[in-house]
Amino acid sequence: MEKLFFMFFLYNFVFDMKKILAILLIMVACGAAGTWAAPEPVPAVAESVANVASVKGGVGVIYFAAGSNDATFNIYAITGQLIKSVKVNADSHVTIEMPKGFYIVRYKNQWSRKVVVK
Repeated sequence: MEKLFFMFFLYNFVFDMKKILAILLIMVACGAAGTWAAPEPVPAVAESVANVASVKGGVGVIYFAAGSNDATFNIYAITGQLIKSVKVNADSHVTIEMPKGFYIVRYKNQWSRKVVVK
């Protein structure tokens, strides 16, 4: 009985390996094997992200980065009340101390971000 079970297992194993080998051969023949490599990073994307104004919340602070141009950020409470306006020179950053809470930071009329100060 054990010998019969082993033969059945071995037959299924060999049959499955043949199917896998056939699939791999078809993929190699179609050129799909070369597409599995990780794509190279695109330098233009990294450079453009570095030149964009950004904001990030932290522990007791909000971080502002101007990017390649001077930037003015407006900090609003969740209720919509303007709390503070922050000016940042080009290619620099500013850190503002703020109490814990949720804030909305608006950059010109381009974007708004929800910021959490912990």
